[in-house]
Parts: sequence; C-alpha cells; structure tokens
Amino acid sequence: MTVRLFGHWTCPYVNRVDFTLAQRGVEFELVNVPPSAVRPADFALPEEFVANSPRLEVPLICVDGEYLADSIPILHFLDDRLDAPSLRPVGHPERVERLDEILMRSMGGVAYGTDPDRIDRAAERLAEAFAEMAKWLEDSDWLAGAGPTLAEAIAVPIYLRLPGLVALGFNRSLPPAVADHRDRTLALPGGRHVAWSAAQADEYLGRHRKARRLAG
Repeated sequence: MTVRLFGHWTCPYVNRVDFTLAQRGVEFELVNVPPSAVRPADFALPEEFVANSPRLEVPLICVDGEYLADSIPILHFLDDRLDAPSLRPVGHPERVERLDEILMRSMGGVAYGTDPDRIDRAAERLAEAFAEMAKWLEDSDWLAGAGPTLAEAIAVPIYLRLPGLVALGFNRSLPPAVADHRDRTLALPGGRHVAWSAAQADEYLGRHRKARRLAG
C-alpha cells in the first residue's frame, strides 16, 4: 500500500493526519506543501496536488491512487481504508466533531487576534473548551474511550501550539486533567512523531507576532 500525505507542519489540520498515520504505524511519504497562509508566492505546487485538491489546500491524502482532502473526512477514510488498528471512537464518536467545533475557532481567535478584547474572549472560549474536555477525562485517561482515538488527533494541534498560545494571550489555567492528557498524548508514537522542535515553536510564535505588528 502506498500512502502520500501532502502538507506541512505549520498546518493544524495536517498535524491531525500526520499524528493518525504515525499512531497507527502506517508508513507514508510526506510531500511538502505549505498551507496557503504561509505558502511562498514562488512555491511550485506539485501537479498531482493541483489536480486533486479542490481548494488547493492541505491536507490531501493519496492511498493507492485514491485522493481525499479535508482532515476529518481523511481521518475517517483512513480508518476504513487502512489495514491498521482503528482509532475510531466506539463509545463517544460525536466527540471528534465536537472537539473540532470548540477548539479550532477559539485557538484561531487567540493566535490570529489583534484586538486585546477579542483575544481575551477567544481565550475564554478556549478555557471553556478545556473545561469540557476535563469533564470527559473524569472517567478515562482518553477523550473518547478506553484508549487513544481520533479525538486525540483533533487535540494534538492545540497541544503543540499551547506554549505559543500562552505567549499570544491565552492566560487561563489549564485544568490538571487536560495537562495530564496533553502529556500522555504527546508521549504516544503519534505525538512523538509530530512533536515540534524548539525552532518550529519559535517560528510559530514569531510568525504570529510579526502579523500583529504589521496589523498595527
């Protein structure tokens, strides 16, 4: 089986797929394609990517010549398509989409915000999302079952960016249960695979600080 993932470490949606493939022990090729927000103007998009990515956005997955874009559909597609241990939640499948809903917009509000009041409101929404996650973790070490599932894949991008988000305005306390879950998730094979270097963390924070300076 041949698997290629088109994407880049700077994209949270790529982080999800990258984590999932590594966590399931799937060998794959990562084709470097930055997301449009950080894509250099002179970057030459691979013809294969242009032909199969409807919005020219990452992630795009190819499994034996079959292509699919958009991270959550990709996660479910991989669960059905690959001969590897499943990560689909059995007890709480709805939590995958719920996490996407409550985490991503609030994370973006902190990272991309320029108005202090709006950043603070986004930080509060993110704190509320972490509080909801903490309730889920009362009965299990994992978000949607007895072991790691696709819910951990949704949480991974937030965990990777958390130090940067704190520097950018997330000034709430992380619930202890969520802090412990973050450590467990990043210690998984998938978590170790997607872990950022110090240089990557610095680049993430520097890029957002520069965007704020340019916005005035």
